[in-house]
Amino acid sequence: MRSNELAKLVGITEQNLSVLKNGRAKAVKLVTLEAICKHLDCQPGDILEYAPSETEPQ
Repeated sequence: MRSNELAKLVGITEQNLSVLKNGRAKAVKLVTLEAICKHLDCQPGDILEYAPSETEPQ
């Protein structure tokens, strides 16, 4: 599925989907995550991963 098609189905802009896709988002609404998973037929864990922030102490 093309990004512009997914963005339209989810109800967000292509720019916002790009921010999510490239890992630059600081947050994601659960309703957005739910819609993405619905249209991609996946689970949140299939598209998310934990990465410590650069400011987080190690």
